[in-house]
Amino acid sequence: MAYDLTVTDAITSEDEKAIEVPLIAYNIATFGKSDKRDLNIPLRNAEGAVEGGLVGYTARGWLYVRLLFIPEAARGQGLASRLLAMAEEEAKRRGCIGAYLDTMNPEALKTYQRCGYRLIGQHGPLTGDMRISWLSKRFDEGSAA
Repeated sequence: MAYDLTVTDAITSEDEKAIEVPLIAYNIATFGKSDKRDLNIPLRNAEGAVEGGLVGYTARGWLYVRLLFIPEAARGQGLASRLLAMAEEEAKRRGCIGAYLDTMNPEALKTYQRCGYRLIGQHGPLTGDMRISWLSKRFDEGSAA
């Protein structure tokens, strides 16, 4: 069978689903259900508006922290550590054995390491001499997987 291959910077949601749905079906058939479940902790200001927070999910026994943002005016108050601790506690309740995340921010890297995350890989340099770092934390020992 011949296929038409085109490089594009845009894809319709229907076309994305045409790729995603069979991939998820394949992964479930091959590896079993992931029990993926969202885990989010919005950081709300006094008026109730979300200004930052943590966005992630638990799946296959691990917490993945996809996004963690603290507004500049609130940095240095331990909010990132508190958000991580809350997410980790919920992940433990869900039966997770650890957490992982990635960052390009050198200050965030230091924060994650202070919270017990260990570097498990880096890639770079990227544009601007930045590196992406991957970190993990085992809940039972506080170290990398």
